[in-house]
Amino acid sequence: MGDTRVKGHVQPISFEVMKIFEAEGFYLKEVIIKEQHNCKSTEYWKINSIKHNFLLLAHEYLFVFRV
Repeated sequence: MGDTRVKGHVQPISFEVMKIFEAEGFYLKEVIIKEQHNCKSTEYWKINSIKHNFLLLAHEYLFVFRV
């Protein structure tokens, strides 16, 4: 699950979803960090990251839960 930006600030969607699962009784067993490859919009965001002074989000999280 990837994170996003809103008005220039990182919105950690993955961690918000993790909290929801934990609140429902799931326990976090593993966190897998996946590097993003072959994203169609990478070149667009590289240019805009320099222009607007922010870092690219270059990874996603996969949370493994247990009950």
